[in-house]
Amino acid sequence: MSALSPKTPGWLDWYPEPSEPALALPPGSVDAHCHVFGPQATFPFAPERKYTPCDGGKDELFALRDHLGFARNVIVQATCHGADNSAMLDAVSASGGRARGVATVRPDTGEDELRALDAAGVRGVRFNFVKRLVDAAPTEQLRTIAEKVAPLGWHIVLYFEAADLPELEHFFGALPTPLVVDHMGRPDVTRPSDGPEFSRFLRFVEHHDVWVKVTCPERLSVTGPSALDGQRHSYTDVVPFGRRVVEEFPDRVLWGTDWPHPNLTGHMPDDGLLVDGIAQVARTEEERHKLLVDNPMRLYWPDEAV
Repeated sequence: MSALSPKTPGWLDWYPEPSEPALALPPGSVDAHCHVFGPQATFPFAPERKYTPCDGGKDELFALRDHLGFARNVIVQATCHGADNSAMLDAVSASGGRARGVATVRPDTGEDELRALDAAGVRGVRFNFVKRLVDAAPTEQLRTIAEKVAPLGWHIVLYFEAADLPELEHFFGALPTPLVVDHMGRPDVTRPSDGPEFSRFLRFVEHHDVWVKVTCPERLSVTGPSALDGQRHSYTDVVPFGRRVVEEFPDRVLWGTDWPHPNLTGHMPDDGLLVDGIAQVARTEEERHKLLVDNPMRLYWPDEAV
C-alpha cells in the first residue's frame, strides 16, 4: 500500500467536540449539505485534487448527526475525491436509508452506471464553478451530463461565486433539471442584502426552478461568530441574507452543516453554534419545519414526504 498523503499545510480539522445546540430541531430534520473525506486509507483522494484534507468519514458524520439532533443527511461528493464516488456511496449505503447522495459524474458516464447510482441513493450531480477548486467548468460537457440525468428526476447542485452569476446565468437557466444553489450563491455580505447584486440572485431564483441552501455563514462572514449579552450569536452579518431567502422562498430553501468544512482558513466552526443560528434566519416554527423537514424530504425522499 502506498504511503498516505499529508494534509495540505495549514489545513483546519473539523471541530472535535461541538456544543449541544440550544435549538431543538423539529423531528425528522435533514442536514442537507455535508461531505465525507475518506478515510484516506480506504478511499484514496483523487490525484487531480486541489487539496488534501483530514479524514472525516461516515462514522464521525453519523455521530455528529445524532449529537445535533438530525434524522437524515444529504452527502455531497467532495472535490478531493474527484469523480470517484466510492466514499460517498459507502456512507449512503451504511445509513440504512437515512442518507441520500449528490455525485460527481463525467460526460461519458453510461446509462447503466447512472441507474446504479440512482438505485444506491443518488439524487443529484454537482457542478463546481469555483475557480480555486476546479481548473475549468466546460459548459458543453456539463450540459451533456444534465441531459443524461434529467430522465432520472435528479437535480443539479451549483457551486459558484456571486460575481460570476452574470456570465453563468443563461447557461444555468437553460439546464433541463431543477437547480440547487450552494451557500446562497456566495454573496458578498459587506454589501446590503437588499442591494442589486443579491437582488439579482433572488430574481434568478424566482424565474427558474431553483432551490437555495441557506448554508455556510462561516464561509461568508466577515465579522465571524460573536457573543452579545451573554448569548451566542452566529455570524450576524450573514443573517439578513439568509433571512431574506427564507422569507421570499420558504418552500425552496434547505439547510446543512457543510461538515467537515473543507478549505476553511480563518477558524473552524462549532457545529452546535451553526445549528443555533438557524433560528436567526428561520424565525418561526413553520419556517424551520419547511427548511429542515418538508423541503429536503420533498426533494430527496419524495415517496416519504408528507
